[in-house]
Amino acid sequence: MTGAVRFRRASPSDAVALRDLERDASLAALAHVFPPERHPYPADDVLARWHLVLVDPDVVVEVVDGESGLRCLVAHDAHGTLRHLAVAPEVWGQGLGRLAIDRAVTALRARGGGTPRLWCLAENHRARRLYEHLGWRPSGAEQPAPWPPYPTEMEYFLP
Repeated sequence: MTGAVRFRRASPSDAVALRDLERDASLAALAHVFPPERHPYPADDVLARWHLVLVDPDVVVEVVDGESGLRCLVAHDAHGTLRHLAVAPEVWGQGLGRLAIDRAVTALRARGGGTPRLWCLAENHRARRLYEHLGWRPSGAEQPAPWPPYPTEMEYFLP
């Protein structure tokens, strides 16, 4: 990543931008899991979730602004979970995801939330490669994702 990256705490006024960034990243990375012609992006449900997340006192949401919207988002909670990560597709591969994860892990460990954990779609190969490259390991736990067609999510932990 060239230049200084500035994270800032997201506010309720960022909810639409968070939804839009998550949508753009999801459509680029997960069309093979959620074919848009069969499973349209659940924009209203995702926006409602962001409204709840942004007012949850146990959750920290940080973002990096770009010229035409958010470039990155990362959210983590008081229970040691990296809850959300999204990077704008136009800046994939520039290290922003790694910076966001490192920032979240540092905060999680400072909060004393125990072993950092996250859930990732089993078919999200790009994200899984990044997490595994950074030392995250599958725990063996799996669950269905909350969105149709309910693909499998895998739990990861960072030893």
